[in-house]
Formats: sequence, C-alpha cells, structure tokens
Amino acid sequence: MTVNISETSHSLTLQYVHWFRHSAPYINAHRNKTFVIMFDGEAVQHDNFQHIIHDIALLHSLGIRLVLVHGARPQISQNLKINHIETPFHNNKRITTRESLNSIMNAVGSIRLQIEALLSMGLANSPMYGARIDVVSGNFVTAKPYGIRDGVDYQLTGEVRTLDTAAIHRHLDNQNIVVLGPTGYSTTGEVFNLLAEEVATKTAVSLKADKLIFLGKHHGLSNENGQLLREVLPHQIDQFIQQYQDESPNRALHLKGAKLASLNGVHRVHLLSYSYDGALIEELFTRDGSGTMITDAHYEEVRMANIQDVGGLINLLRPLEEEGILVYRSRELLENEIEQFAVIERDGTILACAALYPIPTAENEIKSAEIACVAVHPSYRKSNRGSQILHYLEAKAKSMGIEQLFILTTRTAHWFLEQGFENANVDDLPNARQALYNYQRNSIVCKKSL
Repeated sequence: MTVNISETSHSLTLQYVHWFRHSAPYINAHRNKTFVIMFDGEAVQHDNFQHIIHDIALLHSLGIRLVLVHGARPQISQNLKINHIETPFHNNKRITTRESLNSIMNAVGSIRLQIEALLSMGLANSPMYGARIDVVSGNFVTAKPYGIRDGVDYQLTGEVRTLDTAAIHRHLDNQNIVVLGPTGYSTTGEVFNLLAEEVATKTAVSLKADKLIFLGKHHGLSNENGQLLREVLPHQIDQFIQQYQDESPNRALHLKGAKLASLNGVHRVHLLSYSYDGALIEELFTRDGSGTMITDAHYEEVRMANIQDVGGLINLLRPLEEEGILVYRSRELLENEIEQFAVIERDGTILACAALYPIPTAENEIKSAEIACVAVHPSYRKSNRGSQILHYLEAKAKSMGIEQLFILTTRTAHWFLEQGFENANVDDLPNARQALYNYQRNSIVCKKSL
C-alpha cells in the first residue's frame, strides 16, 4: 500500500485550518474576560502539567485575564512525613498545628516558584518561545481562623475573610497573571492554611469572573450509563456531591465550589481533567468541549414538552404564525407532535420552544433531522434562550445517532448561521424532505454537521 505523504500532510493541514477558523468566535468572545483556573497539588505532580502551563500561556496571549489558584495537599503531606509531623483530620479537613506550619509554607512556596519558572520559559522551538509573562503573587487573601467546630480546635486552619480585588484587578489590567495559593494572612500577621477550592471560588465570585475552571482528576460528571454530561444546572450537582462526599472528598470540594460560584454570579463553571492534554483548549475553543460545564441558565431548565404545554405553545407561536414567520400549526397537530418539542418554562410561561423532526433517510443518505418552530417570547429575545434550546436539541439529535441537521427559514437565516449552520440548497435535503418542500414559501435551507 502506497501512502501519498503530500496528500496526508495537506489533509492534516486542512483539518487544522478548519479548526482554527471555527475557533475565531471563541477567541473574540473570551478576549478581555476574567478566568479563574484552579488546579490541585496532584495536577502539579502530573506529567501533563507542563502542557497545562503552555495552554495557560496561550490563553494569556489571546488577551484572557487569568488568576491561577493552586493546591498543595500531596506536597504538604510529603513534607510533613519527611519531618515526622502528624496532623489529624476532622471532616476531611486538616487541623493545622503550629509545628506543621513551616512544612505547609515550604510546600506552597515551592509550587508557586515552580509555576513562575514554567511561565518564564522561552526556549526556541517550544510553545513558550517569545512569550513574556509577568507573574504576580502576594498578600491578596485575608484569612480568619476556622475556629472550634464540634469541639475540635482547627488551630491555624482558616477560611477566606476578604480578597483585595482592587489590587488583583490592577495587576490583571497590567496584563499580569495572578497566582494564589492555599494560604491567607490575618491582620495580626498570622498565616492560615486554607482550602484552595474555597480560595478559587471566593476569588471568582469577588472578581465577578466570567469563568471558574476546576482542573481535577476526572473529565467532569457522568450519568448512570457512564456518559459524560456536557452541561448541568447548579441544583443538579447536589446528588453528585453526596455521591463523592466519602469516596472522593477532593472531587466533592470542586463540586461544592462549582455550585456556590454558579449561584453567586459566575455564569460558567467548568470541570476538566488535568491529565487530558489540551483539555483547556478543547473546552474553551470548540463547540462540544472536553468536560462538564455548570451554568445557571437563568435558573430555567430546558426540557421536552408534554401535553400540558400545548396552550403555552399556542400563545407563543400564534403571533409568529400570523406574521408568516412560522408555518401555522393547529392545536390538534401540536398535540400529536408534542413529543418532538422542547421548551423553556418559567413560572408557568413558555419562554422558548423548538422541535426536532427526524427525517426518513435511505441507506445511502446521511442520517438527518430537521429543527423547526424555533421561537422565543418577545420579552426575552435579547437573551440566549434561543441558543440554549437549539443546543439542547443538537445534543438530543447526537444521542439519537443523527449526523446532520437542517433548518428551513424565511426570516432568521442569519441567526442560524451564527449558531454554526451553513447555507445549503433544496437538493441537499434528504429525498423524503425534498418531496415536502413548499416552493411557494421559498424557504432558505441551512444545514449543520454534528
């Protein structure tokens, strides 16, 4: 078998060009946004950590404002073992004795220096070549004692009291990367051992960060069948916290932080794997991402419609049908097709809807479906609910094995093009759908590969 190296190389180049072109909207969307990225001590020890640093440098070069928060649990435990110091745990929290404090500070300081060294690399033929990154750390976190809980004195274990957000913003404005560790300082000059997850969460909330990213051992959250959940709502996290509370306390801490941040103004929280090379880039610059995103989604859940929603659908669709934007659907037809519809409901009002219709295809045709009847309540059209319900049906289509989607529209083609669809022709439709095409409406055809 003869392989044409030139053709193979060209094919790989085209794949790269295709990806790079499609990453442009994400590059524009993320520029000048503030991301807080938290990784624990296990991530620092992993072989992939150098790649993570390279990707962080790339994010910085694209104009993203970065705060890095690192943990140090295994490094602290190793230092304590070397120094023959034992620190008890209570409720999965280390009790920090004065004897152990030097070991803790040495571990935290060592990691900070390691991060600064990696971000200072500039060797030729390396991803860091030409990068000039200023890294800043300092006494940005004020802490207070965790105190006595259940009769147990946690001594120098603390919790976050305040953050100097003004100072952090100044450094971010100066294009510096800010690095925070799991330590904080009191007004009396004491050092407290903190949870890195708490530092990351409260930093993201205080800074009103656009994203909080946890790099942990796992790719994200999975359902009972082991399938990765691409997106979940804050109230859905409780079941996972309960599940991991005993078997994986660190993971439970990530989830508690994710929920708290989501409910306090951080609209996107991401759970990624530190061992997966390119997880940050894939999550931030591709449509499907690599892990799980937790989003408040305006505290509304997209769901499949039921028969009780027919009245609300009619109220939403009739004005658009009367304008000729949508094809008229009778109540009887809506009742018969209700299982094809997804809706966003709030306080008993249908705010958005869309329908997914599988298209019968022949053996030689790509398995396809049509998304139709996309509608958003007039009072909410400047929100992202249209995109939200569209992405929900795209995920449902993929789970059904559908490989491409079509839409037919007379007024909103540009919006669908913004959602990743491409212009197509009537001839591109599967034969079964071509036969039903209404030439009198002369609808524009768009398609999207899944």
